[in-house]
Amino acid sequence: MWALVESEKVSKIYTHPKSLTLGDVNYPSNIFSMWTSSELEGIGIYEVVIDNTNYKDPAYYINTDQTFAFASNQVKATYGTATAKPLNDTTTDGVVNRGLKYTHCQVIDNQAYNLLQPNDWMVVRNAESSKAIPSDWLDYRVAVRTAATDMKTKINAVSTVDALADLYKYNNANPPVRPLGEFPTPPSS
Repeated sequence: MWALVESEKVSKIYTHPKSLTLGDVNYPSNIFSMWTSSELEGIGIYEVVIDNTNYKDPAYYINTDQTFAFASNQVKATYGTATAKPLNDTTTDGVVNRGLKYTHCQVIDNQAYNLLQPNDWMVVRNAESSKAIPSDWLDYRVAVRTAATDMKTKINAVSTVDALADLYKYNNANPPVRPLGEFPTPPSS
């Protein structure tokens, strides 16, 4: 990303190389890749240095747009303070806006469904013909439901967005584990 600096102020941002006209001179887009930084700065084009200090994971936060400033012969893009997304559902004018807890619980439910659905045929076969479901598959199906319930309980227990994000962070153990837990592995039979 580059910025055009005129009169010591950022006047335009270029997110990708493009041809441009400065004064009476037309420049091709390849100046962004062919010219040195010094040559670009000679015509007022500076590579933007991005400061991600305030940038937070967009899955959990709403980040501000970047602001651009020219100082000390450098253009810096910075983010303002990020705002945490709502954890709980909110209602505005009768419309329910789902919070992070709800959406994360929905993901867990979908994962559990996707683990159970391929072997649902065993349950149907049992119901229709009384053919027994192998005990390892019964145990697996119970373990999937138990894991989903435990995960949703942990999600619903958090009180901050950072605590929710921390549930998904793996530690340095071997193998690594996360506080949220994992779904069981299906049996090999």
